[in-house]
Amino acid sequence: MSTEEKSAAPRSLAEALRVRDDVSLAALLRSRPDLVTPVPTDLTQLATRAGTRASVVRALERLDRFALQTAQALAVAADPAPYEELLGLMAGDEGDPAVAAALPRAVALLREQALVWGADDRLRLVRTARELLAPSPQHPSPTGLGPTVREATAGMSPGRIQEILAAVGLASTHDSVSAVSALGELFADRTRTAALLAALPGESREVLDRLVWGPPYGQVTHDPAPHLRALLDRGLLLPTAPGTVVLPREVALHLRAGRAHRTPEPVPPPVEAAATHRPQVVDATAAGQALAALATVEELLKEWDEGGPTVLRAGGLSVRDLKRTAVALDVPEPVAAFWVELAYAAGLVASDGEADERYAATPAYDEWRELPPAERWARLAESWLTATRTSGLVGGRDAKDRTLSALGPNLDRSAAPEVRHRVLALLAGLPEGAAPDAESVLARLRWERPLRGPQREQREQGEQREQREDDLRSRLARWTLSEAELLGVTGRGALAAPGRALIGAPEPAHPAAQPEPEGPGDKLPVHHHRTPPAPAPATPAERAAATAAAARLLAPLFPEPLDHVLLQADLTAVAPGPLERELADVLGVLADVESKGGATVYRFTPGSVRRALDAGRTAADLHAFLARHSRTSVPQPLAYLIDDVARRHGRLRVGAASAYVRCDDDATLDEILADKRAAGLGLRRLAPTVLAAQTDPAALLEGLRAMGFAPAAESAAGDVLIARADARRTPPRAAPEPVPDGPPVPDDTLLTAAIRAIRAGDLASTAPRRPGHADGADGGPAAGGELPRTSAAETLATVQAAVLTGEALWIGYVNAEGAASQRVIAPIRVEGGFVTAYDHTADEVRTYPLHRITGVAELADDAL
Repeated sequence: MSTEEKSAAPRSLAEALRVRDDVSLAALLRSRPDLVTPVPTDLTQLATRAGTRASVVRALERLDRFALQTAQALAVAADPAPYEELLGLMAGDEGDPAVAAALPRAVALLREQALVWGADDRLRLVRTARELLAPSPQHPSPTGLGPTVREATAGMSPGRIQEILAAVGLASTHDSVSAVSALGELFADRTRTAALLAALPGESREVLDRLVWGPPYGQVTHDPAPHLRALLDRGLLLPTAPGTVVLPREVALHLRAGRAHRTPEPVPPPVEAAATHRPQVVDATAAGQALAALATVEELLKEWDEGGPTVLRAGGLSVRDLKRTAVALDVPEPVAAFWVELAYAAGLVASDGEADERYAATPAYDEWRELPPAERWARLAESWLTATRTSGLVGGRDAKDRTLSALGPNLDRSAAPEVRHRVLALLAGLPEGAAPDAESVLARLRWERPLRGPQREQREQGEQREQREDDLRSRLARWTLSEAELLGVTGRGALAAPGRALIGAPEPAHPAAQPEPEGPGDKLPVHHHRTPPAPAPATPAERAAATAAAARLLAPLFPEPLDHVLLQADLTAVAPGPLERELADVLGVLADVESKGGATVYRFTPGSVRRALDAGRTAADLHAFLARHSRTSVPQPLAYLIDDVARRHGRLRVGAASAYVRCDDDATLDEILADKRAAGLGLRRLAPTVLAAQTDPAALLEGLRAMGFAPAAESAAGDVLIARADARRTPPRAAPEPVPDGPPVPDDTLLTAAIRAIRAGDLASTAPRRPGHADGADGGPAAGGELPRTSAAETLATVQAAVLTGEALWIGYVNAEGAASQRVIAPIRVEGGFVTAYDHTADEVRTYPLHRITGVAELADDAL
C-alpha cells in the first residue's frame, strides 16, 4: 500500500462512515433503525451508537447463517485481517468455490451493517462484535476454536516456554515474547507442523482429533499418560488452569485444513415442494376455507351477541369458557383460541368495561358484517398477518409459571408478523400450486435467522432460554402454515392467489403447461437462487392496496349467495351454499346450526322457534318467511311446531317486582305453584292471575322455561320485550396495536432528514478551524471537543467582521432548554443583539441571540 493509500484508509468506524454516500447511510439506518432513534448529532455519535452492545447484538441476530459465520471467522482472525486470510478461514486450504463466490456478498453485508469496516487488506470487526464472538475460556466460540498460542501462554513461566521450544526443535530465545512468536510461527507453518504431528504416536493424534472441532478444552491428571505428555511437551496442548488443557488455535486450523467452520453454509437450503396441485384447485380450496372462516367468526360473535364470557381478574378467558366456545364452534380448543384471538385482533370483539366485565361484539362488528364477503375476509387476513398476538401460546406458561389464557396478557410476540410474512414469501417463491415441505421451510428460516450463537447476553441468560427462543420461532412457522390453511390464505398447503396478493408478492409467471400429476409424491425441482418475492408492504397505503388486491382476487372465487333453503320433514333445513345476509340472519335465529361444510344443516326446535318469537316475529311471519325462501313446501311437522310454540308463547308474563308472573289462566298459575321445581323461585300468589317471585326476572324466565313453559318478558308498561340478537355491544373499541420488534423502520422522509442533520452536525464538529485561543494549536477543535469560548466583545467583533468578509464561523450555541451544540454559520447581519446567519448545520437561515453564543472561531480557508 502506498503512503497516499495508507493516509486515505479510515482509522475508525466514524471515518469509514464519513466516506459513505447518502444511499449507503440510508441503507445502514434502514437495516438498523435503533441507530436513528434519536437522530445522532454527527457521524462520530452514529459510530459510537453502532458499536454499543445492545445495537451490535441486535444486528448480529439479524444476520443470515453465512454472514454470521463470516463474522465469527473474523473474530478469530488477526485484527486487522486481509481478505485473503478471511477467505482461507472460510474456504480452507483446498478452497471451496461456493464459499469463495458467496464471501464478497457476506463481507459487503457486514460492511453495510457497520459491523465491519476498513479496506479489503485491513478488515476490522467492530470491537463489541469481536468481544461477543471471540472465544474465551468461559464462552467458547461457535467455531470450536480455542485461544491463540500467545493468549494460551500468557500466564506460563518463561522456563516452561523455553522447554517447549527445545522439544519442537526451535532455538531458545532471550525473552518469552520472541519465544511465543517463534512457536506461533511454527504452528502456522503447514509443512513444519505436519512433520511435527507425523512424529507423534497414534494415541496422541486421536486426542487431537477429538478436540479439533471443539470444544478445544480437555482434562488431564497431574501425572499425564505418555501420549498426553508428548502433546504437552511440544506445546500442542497448553495448560490454561490446573487440570485443564487447550488445543491452540493455530494447531486446530492446521488439523482443519485452515477452516474456521466444519460446515460453511454459503447457500441457503432450498424450500422443497412436497406436493403439486393445479392452481385452480388451490384457489377453489382456499376460497372454501375463506367462506368457512367468515362463517366461524360470525358464529362466534353470534354466540357472544348478548354478552359473552366474563373477563378474568387478570384478563382473558377462563379455561372453562374456552372449552364452551370450542364446543359451540365444534372445533378443538387451540383452533377456538385462534378464532377468538383473530376476532379480537380485527377489533370485532372486546371487553365491555362494565362492573361485571364481559366480552361482547364491538360496533365495528356491525360495520364489518355489512361489507362484501371478500372484503370481510381481507380484513381478517390482514389483521392476522400483522398481529403480534399469538394464539398458539394459549395454554402454555409464562415466565412466572402462570397459564396463558386466550384474550389475556403476555400473548404478544414481536417476531410473529415477520415470521408469518417470511413463511408466506417462501411459499410465494415456489412454483404456482406447489405445497412446501414443512421441514424445508423451517431449515430455510433457521439459515436466514440462525440461533444467536455464543453472544454474551445469551450466555448470561442460559442455554435454556436459547432453546426456548429457537423453539418459539419454529413454532411460529408451524402455526403460520396451519393458520394460513384455516383462514384460506393457502389451499391444500399451497399459497393461493389472494394470499399472494396479501403479502405484496408479484404474480407468478404462468408456464405453457401446468404439471399434470397431483399428489404428495410429486416433487418439483426447486432452484437455490429464485427471485425473492417483494418485501412486506411497509406503509399503510401499501398495506391497504395489498388488502384490496387480495379482496379483488377472492371475490370471483366466492359462489353467489343463495336466497333459498331446502326444508325437510325431519325438522331440518339444508342450505346448499352461502346464504344471503337477511336470510342467514333470520334463519340463524329461527333454527340451530346442526352441521357445517359444503352445505349447512339447520334444525328447528321449540327453543329456536321461541327465540324467533322473542325477537318479535309472529307465527304468521314465520310461515310466510319459510314459504318464501324454501324450494320445497313447508313440511307439516314444522308448521305444527311453529303453531304449537306460538300458541303457548306469551301466555305467561314476567316483569319486575323484584319479579312477578301474570297469566289470564289461573289454572296455569296453580300448576306452577304445585310444581316442586318452582320451590327455588320463591313464588307466592298476589292475585288470582299474578304470582310474585323472590328472584330476578331473568332467573324467573329461565326457571319457568326449564319447567316447560314459554313465558315472555314484559316492560313496566306491560308491553312484550323483544330480545334482539344484536342487543349487546361494547362501547367503541380500537383493535389492539401490534407490539413492535424494536424501533420502527424509518420511512424515506425521516431518513432524508436524519442524514441531512447528521451530515450538517458532522460538518460543524469536523470543520478545520484556524489556530487561536479557542482551538488547539493544530487548528483542530478545542481539547475534548469543547465548545469555543470567547468573550462577548470578541464574539461580537468576530461576527461583525464575518458579515463584511462573508466568511463562515464555527460557534458554540446554548438554546433556551440549555442544550449545547456546535454550528457552522455564515453571518448575514448583526443588529439588536441578534445575529442572522445561514446555518450550514440546519441548511437554512436562522437568527441567534448573541448572548447564547458561547464563543466563535474562524474556519480554515478550505473548510467548506
